[in-house]
Amino acid sequence: MRIGLFGGSFDPVHQGHLVAAQQALGQACLDELWFLPAASPPHKAGQSRVPFQARLDMLNLALAGHPRMRVNTLESELPTPNFTVNTLRELARRHPEHTWSFLLGGDMLADLPTWREPVALVEMADLVVMPRPEIPVITESDLAARLGCPVRLLVLDGPRLEISSRWIRGQVRSGGSIRYLMPRAPEKYIQEHMLYGAPPEAATDSPSDKQGETLA
Repeated sequence: MRIGLFGGSFDPVHQGHLVAAQQALGQACLDELWFLPAASPPHKAGQSRVPFQARLDMLNLALAGHPRMRVNTLESELPTPNFTVNTLRELARRHPEHTWSFLLGGDMLADLPTWREPVALVEMADLVVMPRPEIPVITESDLAARLGCPVRLLVLDGPRLEISSRWIRGQVRSGGSIRYLMPRAPEKYIQEHMLYGAPPEAATDSPSDKQGETLA
């Protein structure tokens, strides 16, 4: 099977992640897409995050019922700091029957040559790029020239949602609404577990929201 790999902190997962994942399934002809929540991303060392289990719970809630998306917890098992190339090697060892496509944002693509063993990474996986608004995407030929090896690259065509986990965290912290920025189940999880330093009422519905639900 061809498996798409979507790594990240997912702190928290949101609709931008999910829309990109769904587009990748179709456009990259993937059989399945695996979300790989990072236990301790090396490029975010020192930044505070909610515990891995909470991020994993929110992902599982967001993906519940989807027949071709699931969460893989491999990165929580690997020594830290862990790098993407290590994850791909371990996946290839455990699942030699699969081929791999790796999803990354257009803003990260230009920095790929600075990653740990980038040539080994692109030899093991095709690249599926999620464009970012107003950020040009480096071309396949330019990236191949910088790496000095062939590259297989697909740029997704579809809606580009300007949603970030950082913005959602700030919105919750300030008591603002995050309705429709993520599926309802992880939104409720944030409220119930008081994540991101928010009081329990910060993520609740306004009176008008509740009235609308009653009348619907």
